[in-house]
Amino acid sequence: MSNDRHSDKPYPATGAWTPDQPVGDRLFHTFATDRPFSLEGGGSLRNVTIAYETWGTLNEDASNAILVCHAWTGDSHAAGRSGKGHSDNGWWDGLIGPGHAIDTNKFFVVCSNVLGGCQGSTGPSSLHPDDGKPYGLRFPVVTIRDMVRAQGHLADALGVKSWRAVIGGSMGGMQALEWAILFPDRVRALVAIATSIEASAQQIAWGSIGRRALLMDPAYNNGDYYDAEPDCGPWNGLSVARMIAQVTFRTDTRFNEKFGRKLVNKNFHSDGIDLFSQFDVEGYLGHHGDRLVRRFDANSYLYIGKAMDLHDVSRGRGSTELAMARIKAPTLTMSIDSDILYPAYQQEIIQQLLKNADPRNRHETVSSIEGHDGFLMETVAVGFHIAQFLAETD
Repeated sequence: MSNDRHSDKPYPATGAWTPDQPVGDRLFHTFATDRPFSLEGGGSLRNVTIAYETWGTLNEDASNAILVCHAWTGDSHAAGRSGKGHSDNGWWDGLIGPGHAIDTNKFFVVCSNVLGGCQGSTGPSSLHPDDGKPYGLRFPVVTIRDMVRAQGHLADALGVKSWRAVIGGSMGGMQALEWAILFPDRVRALVAIATSIEASAQQIAWGSIGRRALLMDPAYNNGDYYDAEPDCGPWNGLSVARMIAQVTFRTDTRFNEKFGRKLVNKNFHSDGIDLFSQFDVEGYLGHHGDRLVRRFDANSYLYIGKAMDLHDVSRGRGSTELAMARIKAPTLTMSIDSDILYPAYQQEIIQQLLKNADPRNRHETVSSIEGHDGFLMETVAVGFHIAQFLAETD
């Protein structure tokens, strides 16, 4: 028989962090307590909390602060070990720390969980202030700009008038671009990796397939699954959505090199010719689906994915050229040469549209067989270019 489960351990209804769990290294900033936080799409939120983490020490004039922005299923834990409150090591642990490319002996580094997320920031799994029940699909649509404006409130609370640099890859790069456009006087250097000025049709298409897989799970229950018993939440749909995305994050070369055509279980027939025999690559995808279900919320997956689809720096600004003309900061763009999800031409376009004529603007390409995930995995090469750029813009 087929078995869609990847683990014998029960799946939670949601992998969202909740206040009754260990805090770990999270800190929290709450705003919009007196008046609502208005959103780009017309909705609003009250009592908004942003979870964040910091590394290093803020200097007296608050001039050494760097904002690091996470990707779709990331969170504020960009550096540090796994442990109570954090299921994994920091997603950029090889880049942030004492003596690393983003040197915490020199810089005060901040990473916040985005608005709409599920690891401490206000999102669909948070309790609605009106009735104390999870928002679910009552949560309003948020955009990348809304995420950045929420981070602006955090920056104000930290006393950071301008960031020494804003750095991000993938969706983190979208946030970095929006920071430099929305608040051009608050960004002194910009690093945008494996990202784009707008979501392409193909990127939207891949996201749409994943969302459809999640929504087709009967246990999704129109977003109202938070009180479901273990194994009764939409784990199947969320896992499949992650498996689909994972294919776009890597490359044909990497899959063939790592997995080939190896079978990991041969049911009934020694030659492996059986309907439910699994190839090694299927186990890999199942593993990633399993991990996401245990640390992420299905509704946050939908909302953040929609924010990425809506990403378009030109919206409401007249044109892409006018939007990009707002960027004052010297800008480093970086591509992963094997990236099929955010191809190199998209980062090259960012450079081409810059109008600030800063001689420090430049584009770098990292050679990797890892595909889009190379921005997370190629820490030596990515870190080298970031460190060099930070030195040049000091």
